[in-house]
Amino acid sequence: MARHITCGKLFTGLGDGAETGQTIVMEGNTLRYVGPSAGAPKPAPGDEVTNHSDHFVMPGLIDMHVHLSYGNAKSEEDIDLYAPLEFRALRGLEAAQRVLAAGFTTMADPTTTGHVSLAIRDAIDAGLFPGPRISSSGRQITNRQGLSDWYPSWIGVPDTSIGVLCRDAAEGIAEIRLQVKDGVDFIKIAIDGDSMNPTTDVLVAGYDQDEMTAMVREAHRLGKKVVVHARGAEGVLYSARAKADVIFHAAWMDDDGLEAVIKNGCALCPSLSLVVNDIDFTRPGDGCYPSFPDAHQRELDCARKSLPIAREAGVKFMLGTDSGFAVTPYGEWHARELEHYVKYLGFSTAEALKCATVNNSEFVRENGQVGALKAGKLADILVIDGDPLADISVLQDRSRIREIVQNGETVKLDINTHARRLRTEFSYDMWSDVYTQERIADIGMVGSQAQRAAE
Repeated sequence: MARHITCGKLFTGLGDGAETGQTIVMEGNTLRYVGPSAGAPKPAPGDEVTNHSDHFVMPGLIDMHVHLSYGNAKSEEDIDLYAPLEFRALRGLEAAQRVLAAGFTTMADPTTTGHVSLAIRDAIDAGLFPGPRISSSGRQITNRQGLSDWYPSWIGVPDTSIGVLCRDAAEGIAEIRLQVKDGVDFIKIAIDGDSMNPTTDVLVAGYDQDEMTAMVREAHRLGKKVVVHARGAEGVLYSARAKADVIFHAAWMDDDGLEAVIKNGCALCPSLSLVVNDIDFTRPGDGCYPSFPDAHQRELDCARKSLPIAREAGVKFMLGTDSGFAVTPYGEWHARELEHYVKYLGFSTAEALKCATVNNSEFVRENGQVGALKAGKLADILVIDGDPLADISVLQDRSRIREIVQNGETVKLDINTHARRLRTEFSYDMWSDVYTQERIADIGMVGSQAQRAAE
């Protein structure tokens, strides 16, 4: 039995515009016909016919940068330490379903604690639970000055961290071989973090060129693609020269880095949602205020200069959101990344949509079988009330989602809106200030709350 869908406007992901008078025919989990309604096969007895002639039909979206194990973390400690891995897996499954409910039928998780995202991937693949298609790395490979080496040296990097400390290429290669054995879909390396060179005030790479080249070469030899967290110019340069497949962030990329990116065919995934949401949403009462939003404003300013040059040079861009932090909660802001590409990087709406569909499809496990609507591809479809090509922000309004089709089946999810956050999931937040007499006087708290309540 086939299903026939008439489309108001159809964006296939393969062109720059949307066509009218189009029909999709799918059978099982596969698209059998995508094209003009006049040439479409006639419905046979028993076939299902769906009228979406008032709606915009497009491929299911893909998010390249979701961290399912983080749990909408408020701190680095929340990411690494508190909830046990078993709980993280169960919590992460619910997070994955939120991603799917936002219209993202496929996602990638570049960095997980333990095997959390791999377990969620496998549970969904086995048909135990509904959820997006997932490609996942293991723990990110990092070094001193790299992301995840954020605890004092007398604590070290705990086994439950999202990162594994590999102090040279040999240790990194050994970790890559272990992760490949454990079934990862790709390798994640965090070449830089927050460490600045005090003489130059630029981010320092945690690995040198030879080390990066050796690790990327080994991952490729074992048949795995490599993504790299690299914000600074040095990290971008070393990653691109090593022929990493995707470079996340890359805001401080310089001319040498861009040249290497172009020469070696690297893709960029800026992941601006964390940056912009932090700028827009962080409040004075938050512990990271104002330093973190200020730093992200500087990063955004650099990204607006460097990344449009890369776009104009023909570099492939992918879309990812860095979801999983308290400021980028699951299912809430994924489509906002599209707006950032248009607003800050100069993409057209069609170009932004391609980043979230056909471009991303080349990296995930399905390797081009999703992300575009064409006969022979998998039937992942998003139906919207509105026209994202005219106004990209309509994709942020989940009330406009009329249907999500994944693998040929309409997605039906009952998202739990009453889930509680357990104190044991997160760091034991107690006070955001030190309440000396001077501080109490400064903020105008005369007497104690207990006294005032008694009065």
